[in-house]
Amino acid sequence: MAHDVTIYTDGSALGNPGKGGYGIVMVSGKYRKEISQGYILTTNNRMELLAVIVALKHLKYKKCNVTIYSDSKYVVDSVSKGWLANWCRTGFRGKKNSDLWRRFIEVSKDQNVEFKWVKGHADNPGNIRCDQLAVEAANSDNLLEDKGYNPEIENNMNFE
Repeated sequence: MAHDVTIYTDGSALGNPGKGGYGIVMVSGKYRKEISQGYILTTNNRMELLAVIVALKHLKYKKCNVTIYSDSKYVVDSVSKGWLANWCRTGFRGKKNSDLWRRFIEVSKDQNVEFKWVKGHADNPGNIRCDQLAVEAANSDNLLEDKGYNPEIENNMNFE
């Protein structure tokens, strides 16, 4: 039996780069779980993508029907428009966040994932809550190091 899971995600960076965090709300039937974490130095796009990865890692079953609501065009379009598949074919040459994209591929491969873009800071209660969680996490005293973030690489690459 496939489980249906709805996931809302958001990422935040206070300064870009700067302190950052992600927020997640997961809902399945009567179950609801909120997850968040902050980081010392990161970017908004990394937090948006990390939120999706962490949410998928928290799924207890394989082959779930997962609908992810995100206000990140970067994340949603990269998957939905096939950019990620092309980046895989080219070995992620010249692409930021390849460490996270590789993690996303690994955690999503056993799930049926569909992305839906939502307008940020609008009328979506799940997105609003995730934004609150992400900002609270970024402002917390419990900040981790984003070991995959490298400002020297990020500042010296050419991008689309």
